[in-house]
Amino acid sequence: MTELNRRAVVAGLAAATLAPAAATAGAEGRNPRAFGFEAVEARARELASAPFDLREPTLPAQLSKLDYDAWRDIRFRPDKALLNTPGSPFRLQLFHLGFLFKRPVTVNLVRHGVSTPIAYQPSLYDFGRTKIDKPLPVDLGFAGLRIHTDLNKPNALDELIVFLGASYYRFLGRDQLYGLSARGLAVDVEGIDGPEEFPFFREFWVEAAEADSDPLVVYALLDSPSVAGAYRFIVRPGEETSVSVLAALHPRRELATVALAPLTSMYFIGENDRQASDDYRPELHDSDGLLMAAGTGEWLWRPLDNPKLRRISSFADANPRGFGLMQRDRSFENYQDLEANYHRRPGYFVEPEGSWGEGSVMLMELPTDNETADNIVAGWRPKEPMRPGTPLRMAYRMRAIGRDDLHRNARVANTYVVGAAASGAARVGDAAPALTRRFLVDFTGGDLAYHLPDPSGVEVVATTSRGRVVATSLTPNPHIKGLRAAIDVSLGSDGDASELRAFLRTGGRALTETWTYAWAAA
Repeated sequence: MTELNRRAVVAGLAAATLAPAAATAGAEGRNPRAFGFEAVEARARELASAPFDLREPTLPAQLSKLDYDAWRDIRFRPDKALLNTPGSPFRLQLFHLGFLFKRPVTVNLVRHGVSTPIAYQPSLYDFGRTKIDKPLPVDLGFAGLRIHTDLNKPNALDELIVFLGASYYRFLGRDQLYGLSARGLAVDVEGIDGPEEFPFFREFWVEAAEADSDPLVVYALLDSPSVAGAYRFIVRPGEETSVSVLAALHPRRELATVALAPLTSMYFIGENDRQASDDYRPELHDSDGLLMAAGTGEWLWRPLDNPKLRRISSFADANPRGFGLMQRDRSFENYQDLEANYHRRPGYFVEPEGSWGEGSVMLMELPTDNETADNIVAGWRPKEPMRPGTPLRMAYRMRAIGRDDLHRNARVANTYVVGAAASGAARVGDAAPALTRRFLVDFTGGDLAYHLPDPSGVEVVATTSRGRVVATSLTPNPHIKGLRAAIDVSLGSDGDASELRAFLRTGGRALTETWTYAWAAA
């Protein structure tokens, strides 16, 4: 995981397949000689054919020594915003180098198919209380970029999307606040082949919209010791802002542990994992679950956890329909945070375009003792490794989700883990009390309101990968217009771990998504 302080980052702020393929032409109707995705991929191919340049640029000392407050005090002047032409709904601002952001990126404007680099000028910035005593070089570059548009009101410009740090980016839908992040690519995030490698965007091209109805188009060139890549982001602002991503990756070495379309978030305290905390806020998280739409049509929900040790879960699939890290709990009362407003954080849901083949959705949960660390990573891990000389092409759409009706079946509203003594589960069967737990799962929505007066025709279907399910029961929960399932599970020996699954059905028909949970007895 990244060592960056996530609060500093927050405050600083064509179907295709995964099959190997050669470069293709750009968007329909584009002049073939005009700048486009194919030009960025040519740069990526050229980068990948040469050894990675290990040298890191050296910033002027007066920038490299800036602390967070001094860096944040350097603000782009809104009246200097680029893309400020008649009919354009977007405004481009650029982040200054300094603090944690020490690798310069080049930013270009593309007008009518012609790319022009943006020159660094101190006059673009209000330095506030930050003193820069010596002139800065004209080729300094920038730390990243952000785009504003009339997202929430027709007469006000708000942040739409930000690219800042490595290959991280964030975007917002209407009435949302920044929480989780998307990334271009994650390499060795699981630490199997060594420490995590952080690919970074070294250059951007921002296409000027020619009409108010045009989407925002951003191209990016990715680089790292292991891979180079070309990206195109088509951003359509709205209630659920969407980002359509096209990428072509050119490996420098064989890569078996990449995460494609990776998402990074924070989970500290929640209803199923309160830990020992004296914080007045009941829950602290940017996301509370992994939602997955399997290629078979099944929908799965995995509540997130703050484990005592690193936990990696894999959900094998072929041609998944989607996955994402979601903020399902939208009740302010469950957070009580007037500053962070966790109830307004978006979920990001990734929807593949074309066939992604076999692989798995990877979920990594890391232990954390505070709310400033991004300790959750999710992404798609292909079954076959990436190999040098064989580019990998992928496309997907990502949406900033503020609601919870992505499928018609009932969904999981709450998960509670109850100790054996408190639940009475220790009296069920012959399991030792320390190895027995009761899991309470609230399901709401779908057709459950119909069964609320008489749930006798509804069955709890529960399984466990180890141990056994010793008892289940179902109780109406009128407060959520749904049903509460109680599932008692026992494991055979101390230290065992199990994957639990449960859903509700009637007459052979699934009424709910599938709840899945990782439980270790010790």
